[in-house]
Amino acid sequence: MSLIGKEVKPFTASAYHNGEFIQVTEENLKGKWSVVCFYPADFTFVCPTELEDLQNEYATLKDLGVEVYSVSTDTHFTHKAWHDHSEAIGKIEYIMIGDPSQKISRNFDVLNEEEGLADRGTFIIDPDGIVQAVEVNADGIGRDASTLVNKIKAAQYVRNNPGEVCPAKWQEGSATLKPSLDLVGKI
Repeated sequence: MSLIGKEVKPFTASAYHNGEFIQVTEENLKGKWSVVCFYPADFTFVCPTELEDLQNEYATLKDLGVEVYSVSTDTHFTHKAWHDHSEAIGKIEYIMIGDPSQKISRNFDVLNEEEGLADRGTFIIDPDGIVQAVEVNADGIGRDASTLVNKIKAAQYVRNNPGEVCPAKWQEGSATLKPSLDLVGKI
């Protein structure tokens, strides 16, 4: 079932962030744009490459008014240990949420029940707490954070410009479309 257009369900979780343990709820995802990035597990192979890539785009995302939350079914304690022992993960400045109860992974419909691990799911959430975009990949397929930046720019543009839409491969500053009867069959 698609989560597009749906509000994030309630949750409370412990997280690791900048050397501290903090509490995070669905309310933290409101009032600004948010990215929630699920991954299978700490101390693995593809996951650190994705999370480091996301960190490499973090300053750009912050400039766009976006906060990033990574989530796995590991605990916040495991996130700290990984942060302390991995060169790639040690760079991370965004919030790393622990989901050992698997509630958040279930809420976002990315839990692989047989393995008890989250799938590779990325969610763009608007300031109202509504899911605007979803990407879910198979375990062996890593994501590219630079495409995430473009999707967020498009989502923000559409939100700020009602009646306009962003076509395929839209880049900031390029032409948009205004759906109308005049455009039907002409694109």
